[in-house]
Amino acid sequence: MIDKDKRHLWHPFTQMQDWLRNDQLVIERGDGSYLYDTDGNKYIDGVSSLWVTVHGHRNKIINKAIKAQLDKVAHSTLLGLGNVPSIELAKELVKIVPKGLSKVFYSDDGSTAVEIALKIAFQSQQQTGQRKKTKFITLKNAYHGDTIGSVSVGGIDLFHKLYRPLLFKSIKVPAGDPKALEAVLKKRHHEIAAMIVEPLVQAAAGMLLQPKGYLKAVRRLCTKYNVLLIVDEVATGFGRTGKMFACEHEGVSPDLMCVAKGLTGGYLPVAATLTTEKIYKAFLGRPEENKAFFHGHTFTGNPLGCAAALASLQLFKQDKLLNKVGRSIKFLETALLDLYKLERVVEVRQLGLMVGIELGGYSAAERIGHRVILEARKRGAILRPLGDVIVLMPPLNIKRAELEKLLRVTYDSIRAVTER
Repeated sequence: MIDKDKRHLWHPFTQMQDWLRNDQLVIERGDGSYLYDTDGNKYIDGVSSLWVTVHGHRNKIINKAIKAQLDKVAHSTLLGLGNVPSIELAKELVKIVPKGLSKVFYSDDGSTAVEIALKIAFQSQQQTGQRKKTKFITLKNAYHGDTIGSVSVGGIDLFHKLYRPLLFKSIKVPAGDPKALEAVLKKRHHEIAAMIVEPLVQAAAGMLLQPKGYLKAVRRLCTKYNVLLIVDEVATGFGRTGKMFACEHEGVSPDLMCVAKGLTGGYLPVAATLTTEKIYKAFLGRPEENKAFFHGHTFTGNPLGCAAALASLQLFKQDKLLNKVGRSIKFLETALLDLYKLERVVEVRQLGLMVGIELGGYSAAERIGHRVILEARKRGAILRPLGDVIVLMPPLNIKRAELEKLLRVTYDSIRAVTER
Protein backbone atom coordinates (compact mmCIF):
# COMPACT_ATOMS: atom_id res chain seq x y z
CA MET A 1 0.00 0.00 0.00
CA ILE A 2 2.75 2.47 0.88
CA ASP A 3 4.57 1.78 -2.38
CA LYS A 4 1.37 2.25 -4.39
CA ASP A 5 0.62 5.45 -2.49
CA LYS A 6 4.05 6.91 -3.23
CA ARG A 7 3.75 5.92 -6.87
CA HIS A 8 0.30 7.39 -7.56
CA LEU A 9 -0.97 9.82 -4.89
CA TRP A 10 -0.38 13.55 -4.37
CA HIS A 11 -1.26 14.48 -0.77
CA PRO A 12 -2.71 17.84 0.34
CA PHE A 13 -0.57 20.37 2.25
CA THR A 14 2.36 17.96 1.89
CA GLN A 15 5.90 18.37 0.55
CA MET A 16 5.91 15.22 -1.53
CA GLN A 17 9.71 14.99 -1.67
CA ASP A 18 9.68 14.60 2.09
CA TRP A 19 6.75 12.15 1.89
CA LEU A 20 8.54 9.93 -0.61
CA ARG A 21 11.72 9.89 1.45
CA ASN A 22 10.17 8.75 4.75
CA ASP A 23 8.04 5.94 6.16
CA GLN A 24 4.30 6.66 6.23
CA LEU A 25 1.13 5.28 7.80
CA VAL A 26 -1.75 3.86 5.81
CA ILE A 27 -5.06 3.71 7.71
CA GLU A 28 -7.18 0.66 7.02
CA ARG A 29 -10.10 0.93 9.43
CA GLY A 30 -11.55 2.78 12.39
CA ASP A 31 -13.63 2.03 15.46
CA GLY A 32 -14.90 4.58 17.96
CA SER A 33 -12.08 6.98 18.84
CA TYR A 34 -9.42 4.75 17.25
CA LEU A 35 -7.80 4.28 13.85
CA TYR A 36 -5.92 1.14 12.76
CA ASP A 37 -3.15 1.00 10.16
CA THR A 38 -2.43 -1.75 7.62
CA ASP A 39 -0.05 -3.39 10.13
CA GLY A 40 -2.79 -3.58 12.76
CA ASN A 41 -1.39 -0.82 14.99
CA LYS A 42 -3.96 1.17 16.98
CA TYR A 43 -4.04 4.96 17.41
CA ILE A 44 -6.34 7.43 19.17
CA ASP A 45 -7.70 9.82 16.53
CA GLY A 46 -6.55 12.99 18.28
CA VAL A 47 -7.65 15.35 15.51
CA SER A 48 -10.96 13.75 14.51
CA SER A 49 -9.59 12.96 11.03
CA LEU A 50 -9.04 16.67 10.36
CA TRP A 51 -11.68 18.01 12.75
CA VAL A 52 -14.69 16.20 11.28
CA THR A 53 -15.43 13.07 13.33
CA VAL A 54 -18.13 13.78 15.88
CA HIS A 55 -19.53 10.43 17.10
CA GLY A 56 -16.47 8.29 16.44
CA HIS A 57 -15.68 5.96 13.59
CA ARG A 58 -18.08 3.26 12.39
CA ASN A 59 -21.02 4.54 14.40
CA LYS A 60 -23.83 2.01 14.02
CA ILE A 61 -26.66 4.53 13.73
CA ILE A 62 -24.98 6.61 11.04
CA ASN A 63 -23.89 3.47 9.17
CA LYS A 64 -27.45 2.17 9.28
CA ALA A 65 -28.86 5.48 7.98
CA ILE A 66 -26.46 5.49 5.03
CA LYS A 67 -27.23 1.86 4.18
CA ALA A 68 -30.97 2.49 4.36
CA GLN A 69 -30.66 5.47 2.01
CA LEU A 70 -28.47 3.43 -0.33
CA ASP A 71 -31.37 1.00 -0.74
CA LYS A 72 -33.47 3.94 -2.03
CA VAL A 73 -31.20 6.16 -4.13
CA ALA A 74 -27.54 7.18 -3.83
CA HIS A 75 -27.79 10.50 -5.65
CA SER A 76 -30.38 12.70 -7.28
CA THR A 77 -29.68 16.26 -8.40
CA LEU A 78 -31.18 19.33 -6.77
CA LEU A 79 -31.06 21.19 -10.09
CA GLY A 80 -34.76 21.22 -10.97
CA LEU A 81 -35.67 18.42 -8.53
CA GLY A 82 -35.96 17.88 -4.78
CA ASN A 83 -34.95 14.86 -2.74
CA VAL A 84 -36.28 13.69 0.61
CA PRO A 85 -33.12 13.69 2.80
CA SER A 86 -32.02 17.17 1.68
CA ILE A 87 -35.46 18.58 2.49
CA GLU A 88 -35.58 16.90 5.90
CA LEU A 89 -32.05 18.03 6.74
CA ALA A 90 -32.76 21.64 5.75
CA LYS A 91 -35.77 21.63 8.06
CA GLU A 92 -33.71 20.26 10.97
CA LEU A 93 -30.83 22.69 10.40
CA VAL A 94 -33.13 25.70 10.46
CA LYS A 95 -34.40 24.51 13.87
CA ILE A 96 -30.94 24.55 15.49
CA VAL A 97 -29.05 27.44 13.87
CA PRO A 98 -29.14 31.01 15.23
CA LYS A 99 -32.45 32.81 14.94
CA GLY A 100 -33.21 34.41 11.60
CA LEU A 101 -31.41 31.92 9.36
CA SER A 102 -34.15 30.25 7.33
CA LYS A 103 -32.76 29.14 3.96
CA VAL A 104 -30.20 26.40 3.22
CA PHE A 105 -27.95 26.19 0.16
CA TYR A 106 -25.95 22.95 -0.01
CA SER A 107 -22.44 22.31 -1.31
CA ASP A 108 -19.55 19.92 -0.69
CA ASP A 109 -17.04 21.34 1.81
CA GLY A 110 -16.06 24.39 3.84
CA SER A 111 -14.34 26.18 0.97
CA THR A 112 -17.37 25.90 -1.28
CA ALA A 113 -19.69 26.97 1.55
CA VAL A 114 -17.61 30.14 1.91
CA GLU A 115 -17.52 30.75 -1.87
CA ILE A 116 -21.30 30.56 -1.87
CA ALA A 117 -21.63 32.97 1.07
CA LEU A 118 -19.37 35.51 -0.65
CA LYS A 119 -21.28 35.28 -3.92
CA ILE A 120 -24.68 35.50 -2.21
CA ALA A 121 -23.57 38.54 -0.21
CA PHE A 122 -22.20 40.26 -3.31
CA GLN A 123 -25.17 39.46 -5.53
CA SER A 124 -27.77 40.39 -2.92
CA GLN A 125 -26.16 43.81 -2.50
CA GLN A 126 -26.14 44.31 -6.27
CA GLN A 127 -29.79 43.32 -6.57
CA THR A 128 -30.97 45.62 -3.79
CA GLY A 129 -29.48 48.78 -5.29
CA GLN A 130 -26.17 48.70 -3.36
CA ARG A 131 -24.01 48.60 -6.51
CA LYS A 132 -20.92 50.12 -4.87
CA LYS A 133 -20.82 47.41 -2.20
CA THR A 134 -18.30 45.04 -3.78
CA LYS A 135 -15.60 44.51 -1.13
CA PHE A 136 -15.17 42.21 1.88
CA ILE A 137 -13.64 42.70 5.32
CA THR A 138 -11.75 39.79 6.82
CA LEU A 139 -9.48 39.28 9.83
CA LYS A 140 -5.70 39.11 9.74
CA ASN A 141 -4.55 35.46 9.98
CA ALA A 142 -7.92 34.34 8.64
CA TYR A 143 -8.40 30.98 6.95
CA HIS A 144 -11.61 30.18 5.07
CA GLY A 145 -10.53 27.45 2.64
CA ASP A 146 -8.48 26.93 -0.49
CA THR A 147 -10.63 27.88 -3.47
CA ILE A 148 -9.86 31.23 -5.09
CA GLY A 149 -12.67 33.20 -3.43
CA SER A 150 -12.06 31.73 0.01
CA VAL A 151 -8.31 32.33 -0.32
CA SER A 152 -9.06 35.96 -1.28
CA VAL A 153 -10.57 36.47 2.19
CA GLY A 154 -7.77 34.51 3.86
CA GLY A 155 -4.75 36.01 5.55
CA ILE A 156 -2.11 33.33 6.16
CA ASP A 157 0.89 34.08 3.95
CA LEU A 158 2.24 30.53 4.12
CA PHE A 159 -0.88 29.27 2.35
CA HIS A 160 -1.96 32.30 0.33
CA LYS A 161 0.95 34.56 -0.67
CA LEU A 162 1.88 32.68 -3.85
CA TYR A 163 -1.65 33.00 -5.26
CA ARG A 164 -1.97 36.75 -4.69
CA PRO A 165 -2.01 37.61 -8.43
CA LEU A 166 -5.12 35.41 -8.80
CA LEU A 167 -7.09 36.91 -5.90
CA PHE A 168 -9.50 39.79 -5.40
CA LYS A 169 -8.39 42.24 -2.73
CA SER A 170 -10.05 42.12 0.68
CA ILE A 171 -9.82 44.60 3.56
CA LYS A 172 -8.00 43.09 6.54
CA VAL A 173 -8.47 44.19 10.14
CA PRO A 174 -6.83 42.86 13.33
CA ALA A 175 -8.82 40.24 15.21
CA GLY A 176 -10.20 41.24 18.58
CA ASP A 177 -10.11 45.01 18.01
CA PRO A 178 -13.60 46.56 17.55
CA LYS A 179 -12.16 50.08 17.36
CA ALA A 180 -9.99 49.17 14.37
CA LEU A 181 -13.00 47.58 12.70
CA GLU A 182 -15.20 50.61 13.28
CA ALA A 183 -12.54 52.93 11.88
CA VAL A 184 -12.61 50.97 8.61
CA LEU A 185 -16.40 50.69 8.52
CA LYS A 186 -16.90 54.38 9.23
CA LYS A 187 -14.67 55.32 6.31
CA ARG A 188 -15.53 52.60 3.77
CA HIS A 189 -18.92 51.08 4.63
CA HIS A 190 -20.41 52.36 1.37
CA GLU A 191 -18.13 49.96 -0.58
CA ILE A 192 -18.25 46.92 1.74
CA ALA A 193 -20.70 44.12 0.97
CA ALA A 194 -19.91 41.86 3.93
CA MET A 195 -17.51 40.92 6.69
CA ILE A 196 -16.49 37.29 7.17
CA VAL A 197 -15.22 36.00 10.50
CA GLU A 198 -14.34 32.73 12.20
CA PRO A 199 -16.32 33.09 15.44
CA LEU A 200 -14.35 33.08 18.70
CA VAL A 201 -11.31 31.17 17.40
CA GLN A 202 -9.12 31.29 14.30
CA ALA A 203 -8.46 27.58 14.04
CA ALA A 204 -6.00 27.11 11.16
CA ALA A 205 -4.01 30.13 12.36
CA GLY A 206 -3.04 28.12 15.43
CA MET A 207 -6.18 28.18 17.61
CA LEU A 208 -5.97 31.96 18.17
CA LEU A 209 -8.72 33.02 20.57
CA GLN A 210 -10.70 36.26 20.33
CA PRO A 211 -11.52 38.26 23.47
CA LYS A 212 -14.92 37.85 25.04
CA GLY A 213 -17.49 40.16 23.49
CA TYR A 214 -15.62 40.67 20.22
CA LEU A 215 -18.07 38.70 18.06
CA LYS A 216 -21.00 40.58 19.57
CA ALA A 217 -19.24 43.86 18.81
CA VAL A 218 -18.69 42.76 15.21
CA ARG A 219 -22.40 42.00 14.86
CA ARG A 220 -23.35 45.40 16.29
CA LEU A 221 -20.97 47.27 13.99
CA CYS A 222 -22.00 45.38 10.87
CA THR A 223 -25.63 46.22 11.62
CA LYS A 224 -24.80 49.85 12.34
CA TYR A 225 -22.98 50.33 9.01
CA ASN A 226 -25.28 48.15 6.87
CA VAL A 227 -22.68 45.45 6.17
CA LEU A 228 -23.67 41.78 6.00
CA LEU A 229 -22.05 39.44 8.54
CA ILE A 230 -20.84 36.01 7.40
CA VAL A 231 -19.72 33.59 10.11
CA ASP A 232 -17.55 30.63 9.13
CA GLU A 233 -18.57 27.85 11.52
CA VAL A 234 -16.87 25.13 9.45
CA ALA A 235 -14.42 24.26 12.25
CA THR A 236 -16.40 25.52 15.26
CA GLY A 237 -19.83 24.14 14.42
CA PHE A 238 -21.59 21.03 15.72
CA GLY A 239 -20.46 20.99 19.32
CA ARG A 240 -16.73 21.72 19.07
CA THR A 241 -16.92 24.74 21.38
CA GLY A 242 -19.36 23.21 23.86
CA LYS A 243 -22.43 24.69 22.17
CA MET A 244 -23.90 23.59 18.86
CA PHE A 245 -22.47 26.71 17.20
CA ALA A 246 -19.85 29.17 18.44
CA CYS A 247 -22.20 32.11 17.73
CA GLU A 248 -24.40 30.95 20.59
CA HIS A 249 -21.75 31.86 23.17
CA GLU A 250 -22.40 35.55 22.45
CA GLY A 251 -26.00 35.39 21.28
CA VAL A 252 -25.08 36.43 17.73
CA SER A 253 -27.29 35.82 14.69
CA PRO A 254 -25.37 36.36 11.44
CA ASP A 255 -26.74 37.16 8.00
CA LEU A 256 -25.02 34.13 6.49
CA MET A 257 -23.44 31.08 8.13
CA CYS A 258 -21.16 28.42 6.63
CA VAL A 259 -21.11 24.86 8.04
CA ALA A 260 -19.34 21.69 6.89
CA LYS A 261 -16.85 19.32 8.62
CA GLY A 262 -18.99 17.93 11.48
CA LEU A 263 -22.30 18.28 9.61
CA THR A 264 -22.41 14.60 8.63
CA GLY A 265 -20.59 13.45 11.74
CA GLY A 266 -17.45 13.20 9.59
CA TYR A 267 -18.84 10.56 7.23
CA LEU A 268 -19.50 12.22 3.88
CA PRO A 269 -18.69 15.59 2.26
CA VAL A 270 -21.72 17.83 2.73
CA ALA A 271 -21.64 21.56 3.49
CA ALA A 272 -24.31 24.22 3.79
CA THR A 273 -24.57 27.99 3.60
CA LEU A 274 -27.52 29.35 5.55
CA THR A 275 -29.02 32.78 5.15
CA THR A 276 -31.98 34.97 6.06
CA GLU A 277 -35.34 35.39 4.39
CA LYS A 278 -34.45 38.98 3.55
CA ILE A 279 -31.35 38.00 1.59
CA TYR A 280 -33.17 35.10 -0.08
CA LYS A 281 -35.92 37.44 -1.32
CA ALA A 282 -33.35 39.61 -3.12
CA PHE A 283 -32.97 36.73 -5.60
CA LEU A 284 -36.69 36.39 -6.41
CA GLY A 285 -38.01 37.72 -9.71
CA ARG A 286 -39.19 36.81 -13.18
CA PRO A 287 -36.88 34.41 -15.09
CA GLU A 288 -35.99 37.06 -17.63
CA GLU A 289 -34.73 39.38 -14.86
CA ASN A 290 -31.79 36.97 -14.26
CA LYS A 291 -31.93 37.40 -10.48
CA ALA A 292 -31.48 33.69 -9.75
CA PHE A 293 -28.35 32.56 -7.91
CA PHE A 294 -26.25 31.09 -10.71
CA HIS A 295 -24.23 28.65 -8.65
CA GLY A 296 -24.42 24.91 -8.10
CA HIS A 297 -22.56 21.66 -7.54
CA THR A 298 -23.17 18.23 -9.05
CA PHE A 299 -23.50 16.57 -5.66
CA THR A 300 -25.39 19.42 -3.95
CA GLY A 301 -27.78 17.94 -1.38
CA ASN A 302 -26.48 14.40 -1.96
CA PRO A 303 -29.04 12.01 -0.37
CA LEU A 304 -26.44 9.72 1.23
CA GLY A 305 -24.65 12.66 2.85
CA CYS A 306 -27.89 14.26 4.01
CA ALA A 307 -29.01 10.93 5.52
CA ALA A 308 -25.74 10.76 7.46
CA ALA A 309 -26.22 14.35 8.67
CA LEU A 310 -29.77 13.62 9.83
CA ALA A 311 -28.52 10.61 11.81
CA SER A 312 -25.74 12.72 13.33
CA LEU A 313 -28.22 15.37 14.50
CA GLN A 314 -30.39 12.59 15.95
CA LEU A 315 -27.38 11.33 17.94
CA PHE A 316 -26.79 14.79 19.44
CA LYS A 317 -30.25 14.57 21.01
CA GLN A 318 -30.29 10.86 21.77
CA ASP A 319 -26.87 10.82 23.47
CA LYS A 320 -27.24 14.27 25.10
CA LEU A 321 -23.85 14.84 23.50
CA LEU A 322 -23.42 18.51 24.40
CA ASN A 323 -23.72 17.60 28.09
CA LYS A 324 -20.94 15.01 27.68
CA VAL A 325 -18.82 17.53 25.81
CA GLY A 326 -19.26 19.98 28.69
CA ARG A 327 -17.82 17.45 31.13
CA SER A 328 -14.86 16.75 28.82
CA ILE A 329 -14.21 20.49 28.51
CA LYS A 330 -14.08 20.94 32.29
CA PHE A 331 -11.68 18.01 32.61
CA LEU A 332 -9.44 19.48 29.88
CA GLU A 333 -9.34 22.91 31.52
CA THR A 334 -7.60 21.38 34.53
CA ALA A 335 -5.61 18.63 32.83
CA LEU A 336 -4.02 20.97 30.26
CA LEU A 337 -2.32 22.93 33.06
CA ASP A 338 0.25 20.11 33.31
CA LEU A 339 1.60 21.10 29.90
CA TYR A 340 2.88 24.38 31.33
CA LYS A 341 5.38 22.31 33.34
CA LEU A 342 7.19 21.67 30.06
CA GLU A 343 9.86 24.28 29.39
CA ARG A 344 9.15 24.80 25.67
CA VAL A 345 5.35 25.12 25.97
CA VAL A 346 4.75 28.87 25.73
CA GLU A 347 0.94 28.88 25.59
CA VAL A 348 -2.02 26.52 25.66
CA ARG A 349 -5.15 27.86 23.96
CA GLN A 350 -8.47 26.11 24.50
CA LEU A 351 -12.02 26.69 23.35
CA GLY A 352 -14.23 23.71 24.13
CA LEU A 353 -12.63 20.62 22.60
CA MET A 354 -10.39 22.73 20.37
CA VAL A 355 -6.86 22.95 21.77
CA GLY A 356 -3.63 24.50 20.46
CA ILE A 357 -0.36 23.88 22.31
CA GLU A 358 2.30 26.35 21.14
CA LEU A 359 5.95 25.39 21.38
CA GLY A 360 8.54 28.17 21.39
CA GLY A 361 12.21 28.69 20.68
CA TYR A 362 12.55 26.72 17.45
CA SER A 363 13.30 27.66 13.86
CA ALA A 364 10.99 26.58 11.04
CA ALA A 365 13.73 24.27 9.73
CA GLU A 366 13.65 22.26 12.96
CA ARG A 367 10.00 21.26 12.27
CA ILE A 368 9.39 20.72 15.95
CA GLY A 369 5.64 20.24 15.52
CA HIS A 370 6.17 17.52 12.93
CA ARG A 371 8.70 15.75 15.14
CA VAL A 372 6.24 15.76 18.04
CA ILE A 373 3.46 14.14 16.00
CA LEU A 374 5.84 11.41 14.78
CA GLU A 375 6.73 10.70 18.41
CA ALA A 376 3.02 10.58 19.28
CA ARG A 377 2.44 7.93 16.63
CA LYS A 378 5.00 5.70 18.32
CA ARG A 379 2.99 6.11 21.52
CA GLY A 380 -0.42 5.41 19.92
CA ALA A 381 -1.99 8.72 18.88
CA ILE A 382 -2.59 10.55 15.60
CA LEU A 383 -1.98 14.31 15.90
CA ARG A 384 -1.39 17.04 13.31
CA PRO A 385 0.51 20.29 13.90
CA LEU A 386 -0.04 23.81 12.64
CA GLY A 387 3.61 24.80 12.40
CA ASP A 388 4.88 24.75 16.01
CA VAL A 389 1.35 24.45 17.42
CA ILE A 390 0.19 20.94 18.36
CA VAL A 391 -3.55 20.60 17.81
CA LEU A 392 -5.87 18.43 19.88
CA MET A 393 -9.40 18.01 18.60
CA PRO A 394 -10.71 14.54 19.48
CA PRO A 395 -14.14 13.09 18.61
CA LEU A 396 -16.85 14.71 20.74
CA ASN A 397 -17.92 11.41 22.30
CA ILE A 398 -14.41 10.40 23.36
CA LYS A 399 -14.42 8.52 26.68
CA ARG A 400 -12.66 9.95 29.73
CA ALA A 401 -10.04 7.18 29.78
CA GLU A 402 -9.29 7.78 26.09
CA LEU A 403 -9.02 11.52 26.63
CA GLU A 404 -6.63 10.95 29.53
CA LYS A 405 -4.52 8.66 27.33
CA LEU A 406 -4.46 11.24 24.53
CA LEU A 407 -3.25 13.94 26.91
CA ARG A 408 -0.62 11.62 28.39
CA VAL A 409 0.70 10.73 24.92
CA THR A 410 0.77 14.41 23.94
CA TYR A 411 2.61 15.42 27.12
CA ASP A 412 5.13 12.59 26.86
CA SER A 413 5.73 13.21 23.16
CA ILE A 414 6.38 16.94 23.64
CA ARG A 415 8.68 16.23 26.57
CA ALA A 416 10.61 13.50 24.73
CA VAL A 417 11.19 15.61 21.61
CA THR A 418 11.98 18.92 23.33
CA GLU A 419 14.36 17.34 25.88
CA ARG A 420 16.05 15.37 23.14
